[in-house]
Amino acid sequence: MNSENIEQEARVVAVSTSPLTGTKKTNVMQGMLIENHGLLGDAHAENDSHRQLSLLAIESIQKMRDLGLDVYPGDFAENITTEGIILKELQIGIKLSIGKQSVVQVTQIGKECYSPCEIGRHVGECIMPTDGIFCKVLEGGKIRVGDGLQII
Repeated sequence: MNSENIEQEARVVAVSTSPLTGTKKTNVMQGMLIENHGLLGDAHAENDSHRQLSLLAIESIQKMRDLGLDVYPGDFAENITTEGIILKELQIGIKLSIGKQSVVQVTQIGKECYSPCEIGRHVGECIMPTDGIFCKVLEGGKIRVGDGLQII
């Protein structure tokens, strides 16, 4: 692991899905990552897309809470909320293992956001443009809350 990006033992805090894009996602206890597709049942899952899966750190969500916003995992439309890795400092091409068998590859850091996007209108500000990352699923498998997350 790259110790510069690890603050503590990294893990999955939440797994979230939505049938619509650009909206808050519903937390589920587990999900299935499908190789070269994304999180089963999520609107962003798409073959051959470079944005099959989105990740956001709970540390970023906590910064928004510290500003007085009542926000939770999934509120920024991320699929996986993580703890222990500074996601926005990863480089494109880095691979992450999630749980026992899933592997994803970072394809994009941040995103262009419509001003204000639906998330920004609901929670006050969207942090995905600066703090979120997007990945392609290289190896699928079941993921669940509490699973380990590791830089390969």
